[in-house]
Amino acid sequence: MELFITMQQIDQAAEAIGNRIRVQPRTGIILGSGLGELVDLVEGAVAIPTGEIPNWPVSTVMGHAGRLVTGKIGEQPVIVLQGRAHYYEGYSMSQITLPIRVMKRLGVENLIVTNAAGAIHPEFQPGDVMFITDHINMIGMGGNNPLRGPNLSEFGERFPDMSRAYDRDLLELGRQAAQRANFHIWEGVYTCLAGPSFETPADLRFLRIIGSDAVGMSTVPEVIVAHHSGIKVLGLSGISNKANLDGSTITSHEEVLQAGKIIAPKLKAIILDVLGHL
Repeated sequence: MELFITMQQIDQAAEAIGNRIRVQPRTGIILGSGLGELVDLVEGAVAIPTGEIPNWPVSTVMGHAGRLVTGKIGEQPVIVLQGRAHYYEGYSMSQITLPIRVMKRLGVENLIVTNAAGAIHPEFQPGDVMFITDHINMIGMGGNNPLRGPNLSEFGERFPDMSRAYDRDLLELGRQAAQRANFHIWEGVYTCLAGPSFETPADLRFLRIIGSDAVGMSTVPEVIVAHHSGIKVLGLSGISNKANLDGSTITSHEEVLQAGKIIAPKLKAIILDVLGHL
């Protein structure tokens, strides 16, 4: 039987976090595979292991530290999720998006979501960064939309419009940040699959035909729930491997984590700049 998170469970988690933090966060940041070092940006940090938060989905994946860190980056009060839980770990969609609901209850207005993604666009290289302009929700199309089940009307309406899931003003701030840092940042469509197996070459060729530029196993459920909750979203994908459209290469999680070392400095610069202009 699928587990749907209730308002009581959300508020239990929010209260447990609220009792331990010293700032009221305005911006949430989610750090994907291999990108956890970005948490070093947080000043006056209070770190909470997610296993100590009631009802919180705990990540079991290497490269996801499983900590919630609050403090300030510059003048911006933030709450940073250092590692996320995934659908393929056995959690329900409602469980893996609990952190977004809790962030909203704590006062978050903006969300910067990052991930490590595989390239589908043939020009993308490992270490590149892509602003997410739109997404394809392959899991949701099959029925596992994170808004399935009782609608939490405290957050949003039953049928939210998704034509602007990624906020255009935040995207423009990101573009300006990249320009100031002299980074070439791609823009494109991110597709979320269930995982945990990586895609076959045929999968990738299909995804390319339908308009995908990068692919991963996260992010989209979080973005849908954030948008439903009225949180503005900026999405960034760190490209961890080249497009394997012909089956000539083998993809590994170690490769993903290694690429994070190249991607992280770029994301640091962009996130710092965007937060400074919010």
